[in-house]
Amino acid sequence: MKEDRKSKETLISDAYKGKGTRHVIDIRLVKEKLWINYILQSLLATVTIFIVLLFLKLATPVIVAALGATAFVVFAMPKNITAQPRNVIGGHMVGVISGGLCALIFIFFGDNSDFLHLIAASVSVGAAIFIMVVTDTEHPPGCSTALGLVVHAKIVSQVIYYSIFIMISATIITMVKHVLDPQLKDLV
Repeated sequence: MKEDRKSKETLISDAYKGKGTRHVIDIRLVKEKLWINYILQSLLATVTIFIVLLFLKLATPVIVAALGATAFVVFAMPKNITAQPRNVIGGHMVGVISGGLCALIFIFFGDNSDFLHLIAASVSVGAAIFIMVVTDTEHPPGCSTALGLVVHAKIVSQVIYYSIFIMISATIITMVKHVLDPQLKDLV
């Protein structure tokens, strides 16, 4: 038991040493002169999200939060598997499907029960995780998409509208990343 704890502590310590996370500012910022990438990639995420919100004009908090998380994954960790087009679009598609189905089931059969609403929201996240892992489309913000649809969509037209918004947004973010991918560096 003590050895298990020590090995976990060693792994955590080694992770801190490798990343330089014991510092307030990421040590790579100075050592590898990545500061320009930090600034440019953050600005790129800012502009991309601005364009998405400007043209699609939607401000549903949970759905927008999913897109913020996607922007972080795509622009801070562009080489990570979760930032690849298959994962970004596929993960949100899975979120739309699992969240949309759970939202529709609740809309049609939920009888406005808070308890059933909680079950539908929880099932949407669990189903999204399962489907993403099985289909190899892991993108954590896709779970926020699923949850957001169940929590915020109260009528069928909202499920459809939010789903379209998410998929268009994920596609725009992916296209921007695709065009600029050779210049993007992993910041995390």
